[in-house]
Amino acid sequence: MRTKITVVLAAVSLGGLLLTSGCGYRENICGDGEYPAIAVGGQGGSACFPDGQEPTAPYVRYPEGKVPQHVDDEWDVYWRDHGIDANGTVIDR
Repeated sequence: MRTKITVVLAAVSLGGLLLTSGCGYRENICGDGEYPAIAVGGQGGSACFPDGQEPTAPYVRYPEGKVPQHVDDEWDVYWRDHGIDANGTVIDR
């Protein structure tokens, strides 16, 4: 009986550990030393560029303060329905 209780308590503890540690993971949009850029036009799309290098056409930098950092964060979700036109204006898709 004591062995069963120990196994159950160990399983519950492990389950709690997995739940609390698993929720903290957030996938980055780009790797270390990179930043995301958005494609010009309503088609969307993004790419990652090395820090210190300007994005190449058709990509431009995201507007300041509206740069997605993690998958499914506020700005990643926002840019799914918006884009940037050739004048740098935010547009709806």
